[in-house]
Parts: sequence; structure tokens; C-alpha cells
Amino acid sequence: MAVDDRTLERKLLIRRIYPAVDIFQIGKQQALPFFDQYVNAWECDPDEAALEIAKSLEDKKLLEVVRKHPPRSYVVFRGAYYTFEDSTLTLNGVAERVHAGIKETQRKYGLTVAGLLKAMVLAGGSFGAKELRESARLKVNPYAVLERLEQLKIVEPTYHGETYREWRIPEETVPLVREELGMSLLESKPASQITSATVSVKGAGTSSTHEEKPDPLEDERLRLVSMNAELDAYLGDLLRNRLAETTAMGKTFSAKSVAAYLQSLFGEMLYFDSFLSIIQQYGLADVEIVNPQGKTGIKTGWSLALFGEPGTGKSFSTRDLILGIPGGKLQPHGIPGRNRYCGGITPARFIRIGQVYVGRTFNFIVPEFNDWFRYQGMVDVLKIAMERGEIKQELHREIVGPYRFDSFFTVNYNTAVMGQGYEVTIGDPNFNAIEDRMICRLHRMTKERYVEIAQSQMRLAMGGVNEDKRAQQIRDHVTLVYAIETGHPLVRGRFKKKPVLITDNLYSAIGRVREAILKRIPDSMRFSARLEHNVVKFACAASLLSYFNDDFDYIPVNADALELALRLYVEEASVRSREEFKPEEVNEELFGRKQ
Repeated sequence: MAVDDRTLERKLLIRRIYPAVDIFQIGKQQALPFFDQYVNAWECDPDEAALEIAKSLEDKKLLEVVRKHPPRSYVVFRGAYYTFEDSTLTLNGVAERVHAGIKETQRKYGLTVAGLLKAMVLAGGSFGAKELRESARLKVNPYAVLERLEQLKIVEPTYHGETYREWRIPEETVPLVREELGMSLLESKPASQITSATVSVKGAGTSSTHEEKPDPLEDERLRLVSMNAELDAYLGDLLRNRLAETTAMGKTFSAKSVAAYLQSLFGEMLYFDSFLSIIQQYGLADVEIVNPQGKTGIKTGWSLALFGEPGTGKSFSTRDLILGIPGGKLQPHGIPGRNRYCGGITPARFIRIGQVYVGRTFNFIVPEFNDWFRYQGMVDVLKIAMERGEIKQELHREIVGPYRFDSFFTVNYNTAVMGQGYEVTIGDPNFNAIEDRMICRLHRMTKERYVEIAQSQMRLAMGGVNEDKRAQQIRDHVTLVYAIETGHPLVRGRFKKKPVLITDNLYSAIGRVREAILKRIPDSMRFSARLEHNVVKFACAASLLSYFNDDFDYIPVNADALELALRLYVEEASVRSREEFKPEEVNEELFGRKQ
């Protein structure tokens, strides 16, 4: 069934002004049948959900929904039928303003304007003046034209640095620009990339409408713009309202303080999974790790896998803790706009959309990673993605890549765990593909784990998890450290980037743990030296929590972070060697007390 242009724009508006969680809640409250098949927002594709709402809401009802559900205040939307600016939705588009603005600019700058705008429509995405000049084959620098078009609200800036800027035409404004330039729909994009929901095909005396699925790359670019805006808005609010509080807290902040906070919420058994998720967020800044002589070539980023039986708390410790739970039951602890949830997408789609993230470091949260390995021909490609290598894949109708995947994963791997005493085997040969490429943690349903999961669920139901303001404080701290270490424009010049410094003491400590482990297992090794490499990364990522502890030009690997990393080493070595030794015995020998 064809969808008219007004409905399509309404869908785009809803998707822009509301996060996926709010879209899901609105759909549920409107009692739309589409939402009956889903239990929570994570299962529901936000684009499909937004379209279902757009088809069901007339303009008057849309205004009521916007009044009841406050949208994102920082969003701007300028379309043919709707305008959203300064937190206000109006049922009038900007067609006349766009047409008048283009005419005015053409009178001043001539044919340059049409060539420039046509190049932007054809290319899509964001570009600087130099790239657009080359693309449109202009003889003059279009910088002044872009500035004027920005003032007239026809293009919008997507990056504003000290010496470099980028612009784009907002997606909702593209049809208006195309109409003014006399461009047809088929001229605006290659046929394989048309993103409108309908394409009319007319023959001699006949007409038909063929529905096209949206281009996944175009959708992902829009998602990326939205995620960048989410980070910018959160960081801006933090800098205006909570900067002094965050830096003051940071002076005494450490990995141990986060561990204690999580223990108070989730108990002694469950807390470490959540702790790993939070430390991984700090590692996303991919900070340089150096030694006293210089660079090591190692950075703090790493991928995380929780594996084991379903129902053992894996999703809660990763997705829910980082992204939050709808309804305010659990506040998000992760960096806003830097965690791409991959529920419901296939590995083939992931490989396509991964191209959008080239040169960027995000965290891809995959709720059932084992499903991705069931697709024929995907195992080797996923190995490369986990290693942040160069991806190239020949799919049925296209060749994707080559491109380098620069991001990380947080994955849940549901698989049978078969235990005989302390000998554990994983009933899935594909698990070997990720075991060495990630920091892993075993989930086995024991009585103790069952009790702590039940108690955590009770605290969630009673609102107890949300009482502590520590959640936002941790999120503020990790976001600020991330922004500093990645050189975000909003903090550039206020703080200095610091590498993490490792010394011989770190490797001496790892050597002592290695010795204690090796004397307890046979000659045949069941894990590789990559495990120690990941332990180093973990210790350095955990040390980033101490960024504000002192005024050094570097961040030392502190004692708290090192001890937690060594305990992780012991536990992983135990699991990977099929539990041929008890972690508690090694920890007691090394640290003088049980874990």
C-alpha cells in the first residue's frame, strides 16, 4: 500500500523528535495493533514503529501527542508540511521560505547556487566547501554561498571546527530543494538508493506504484546524525549545569568506587558483569597506552562477550545498564549517542551499515550474537569485524566494502553450558571464534545467581535501583572523560588529553598471576597470550576513571584498576582451562583474601 508524502514526512518528524523508547510508549498508548507483538522497545524497529504512528495520527491528534510527550528540545525539523523549532511544532512547512531563499541566493551568486545544491542532493550526507566545490566542478569557493544558505535555513551545519566546517541539506528539506531546482525523483539519487517509500511508474495509458524499502545506509546516516546530536546535547547540558560537580567527584573517583556502587545494587555475584560494561564504556575513547619510552601501539578499547544459558542476566548487565530501561526503572549509565543497539538486525545488514561508521568508534550492542553465526559465510567476516580489520563481503546482489571497521562490540552469546564438576565445555564450536577476540565472562545458572537475579528484579519493581543519583554521576563522568580524550569540540581547550602510562610494575604483577595459574594446570594450554593483552587493556580502561585524580600529563595504572584486572585474568583463565583450578584459591594466594 502506497504512503502519501505527508505521512512519510510525519514519520520522519516523529523519528527525529522522539527517541525509540518514547516512540514505543506512544504506540502502546495509542493502542495500535502493530505494537501488540512487542514486549519492550528494544524488540521494535523504531523506523517501522514511527511509520505506524504516522499512518494512524492526523494532525490534530499529533499536536495532542506532542503536548503530552515532550519531544527533544534541541531538534530542528523544516519540511513541506511540518516545522519543529524552539520546542514548538507547527502544521506549516517551509516551502515558501526555501523557494524564496534559493531565488534570493541565486540573484546574488548566480548559477553557482543551483550547481552547489544539486551536488548536495545527489551526494547526500555532509560535506565541506572544498569537497562540494570539486563535486559540483565550481570555479569559485562556495563557502560564502553555504554561509548564506545556512542563514536562510536551507542548509544546516553538521560540523563547525576552528578551520573546517561541513553542511548538509536536511532530509525533510531535500524534496523542497529538488522541486525548486526542477530535479526529478529519479535524478536525485541512483535508482538503487531511492529512499522514498513509493516510486510511481507510468506507461502508456497505465500507472502503478511500487513500494521500495528504505536504503539501509541512508537510514544509518540519519541515525548517526541523531546519535551525534544526542551526545552534543547531553554534553552541552553537563558543561552548563554539572561540570563543577563532575570534576569534584572525579578527584576521588576510582574503579573500586564504581564496583562498590554496583555491589550495593546487584550483589556480590552479579555486579562484576555490570562493572565490565561500565569499564568498557571508558575504553571506547580508545586512549593511547604508552610506556616511559613512548607509544606501545596499544589503546584502551576492547569488546565484551557474556556467554551462557538464557535468563542468567546477560541482557540486564549490558543493554539495560548501558541504555537504561524504559519507564525509569533503571537509568542509563553509558555514553549517550555512542552505543548502537543491534536488536533485530541481521549480520548482512550490520556489514552494510558498518560502512557509515568508518573512522568512528562506537559500541555495537548485539543481544544474541550466536544468531549471527548461523548465517552462511558470516563467521570469517565477523571475526574480521571483532579484530577491527578490513571488511569485504560479496552478498547476493552486491559487494560490500572494502572498509575498516573501527568500532567495538558488547554481545550476549546464548549457548549451552555443560558442567561436570569444574570441567566446563561450551556446546558451540563457533564460540572459539570470539573467545580470544573479546573479554569474556561465563554465565551459569547457580542457586546463588538465581537468588541475586530475583532480588534485583524485586528492587527494580520497587524502584530501589533508581534511588541512587550515582547513575547520572557515573554517566556524566564517563561522558566527560570520553569527550576530553576524543577531542570533542565542546571541551577542546578546556582539558588536556592524557595517555595511560604502563610500567614494569604492571607486567610484573601479570607475571605473578601467570605463574600462580600455570602451576595449577597441565602442560597443554587452553587459552592464548591474547588473554594477557586484554587484561592490560582492561586495567588501562579502568584507570581512566582516575582522570581527575591528579594533574599529571598522563594517567597511571592505579592499584584498584590493576587488582580488578588481575582478578579478571584469574577468572577467565579458570573458565578457559575448563576450571582445572579454583579462582578463589589463586586470589587468596595473590591478594591474601578471597574475592
